[in-house]
Amino acid sequence: MDSPVEKKAKMNNGDAMATVPANGTINGAVNGTTKAVINANGDGSRWFGHQSLQENDPEMYAIILKEKERQRKGLELIASENFPSRAVLEALGSCLQNKYCEGYPGNRYYGGTQFFDEMERLTQKRALAAFGLKEEEWGVNVQPYSGSPANFAVYTGVIGPHGRIMGLDLPDGGHLTHGFMTPKKKISATSVFFESMPYRVNQETGLIDYDALAVNARLFRPQMIIAGMSCYPRNLDYKRFKEIAAENDAYLMADMAHVSGLVAAGVVANPFEYCDIVTSTTHKTLRGPRSGIIFYRKGVRKVLKNGTEVMYDLEKPINEAVFPGLQGGPHMHAVGGVGVALLQASQPEFKQYARDVVANAQAMAAELMKRGYTICSGGTDTHLLLLDLRPLGLDGARGEFVLERVGIVLNKNTCPGDKSALKPGGLRIGTPALTSRNFKVDDFMRVVDFMDRGLKLTAEANKNCSGTLLRDFKTYVTTNSDFQSKLAALETEVESFAESFPLPGHEVL
Repeated sequence: MDSPVEKKAKMNNGDAMATVPANGTINGAVNGTTKAVINANGDGSRWFGHQSLQENDPEMYAIILKEKERQRKGLELIASENFPSRAVLEALGSCLQNKYCEGYPGNRYYGGTQFFDEMERLTQKRALAAFGLKEEEWGVNVQPYSGSPANFAVYTGVIGPHGRIMGLDLPDGGHLTHGFMTPKKKISATSVFFESMPYRVNQETGLIDYDALAVNARLFRPQMIIAGMSCYPRNLDYKRFKEIAAENDAYLMADMAHVSGLVAAGVVANPFEYCDIVTSTTHKTLRGPRSGIIFYRKGVRKVLKNGTEVMYDLEKPINEAVFPGLQGGPHMHAVGGVGVALLQASQPEFKQYARDVVANAQAMAAELMKRGYTICSGGTDTHLLLLDLRPLGLDGARGEFVLERVGIVLNKNTCPGDKSALKPGGLRIGTPALTSRNFKVDDFMRVVDFMDRGLKLTAEANKNCSGTLLRDFKTYVTTNSDFQSKLAALETEVESFAESFPLPGHEVL
């Protein structure tokens, strides 16, 4: 007779067994098919370790279902968001979650990592392949938790504390990790621990002022120049960046977080041709999980006048900055998901997706301008556009608030010349997520029409509210019954339209 601590169940195909704890139930499986369910307590309950989320935590399950419905019924236009595939989500929710793997393949600090070594090497191989890179010329670290830690690891390993960095100014479309400070405070940790100086766009054209960057670089003498953006809709001139970096003997780092999927597909400028280091998140246009990646050059960096070759020395400093410098155990379930996404990014279907992302963004920009709206820089080369609401007497905070209430989700954003990040003049709009839902140009024209109607309601509310403060505006929007009826009518149209498109990974909770 089996002990009360353990019960064994014969499976349908011979001697396969399922071990069951005394206080619960386990599903024995052969070839992925459930063959037996045993309840050691005999009361119909299941051991908590084998309960579904719905069974184990119905409150959390209900919240997740509500969010899933919001995504299905809404129009996601946040440029940094996307819908990963079911395969990516399955990797994220797999047993890869369960293991600590400090160190790198072949040199771990824990046992039982042989398959994780295999998986990480596969992900590295796919990373190089996805971007057409040769192993003898480029190395890659796939362990950063996200893009921000990836950038900080590069600064830490390559230029060290108080090293000098130049990045695109945050109000002009840069990212916090490229350095940002006000006259009163250093906002970004990049500006706290390193010495940062911004470069900016031309306030009239909205394009990066490379001539001004070159002049300021000669004065500041940066050790690293960052070619990257968070809300800059045009291709970056990596060749010009490289010329300026070389003049100052500085490293050139590209942060391609927003455009990495477009780079893999060959539809935007390629940073690998000119840059020494390339970082990225993996969940935006690359359509993977929320993670980060660092590419670094190998081989000869430069040749001195006397013919001496100076070699790149980036691999060891960057790897050691990631671990053990800034991170502990890598999130191997995310690394696995990145590997899946990189394989997908190498397929013809993904390249067509990337072309559609850009075409959809350009069509949106053209249609908005046709309707009288102002688009910063006059259009886009990428997946995003920046809508300037200041000519209409509006701002991004008001536009974002009203559009979200009708199911159109985007984010307020500074435009060139803005003085306050709390009251930015524009809206950042991106096409990756809806393109993943199979939206084509004609569908985005419907989206523009919904936005146009929502922004006209924004102008109406701004005119009719009793005060000038944002809280006065929000009070009017949320309490005026006639206005609420108008919002509800538009929201119903938006939801009906959005629900007709698939949600990638829909079957995975």
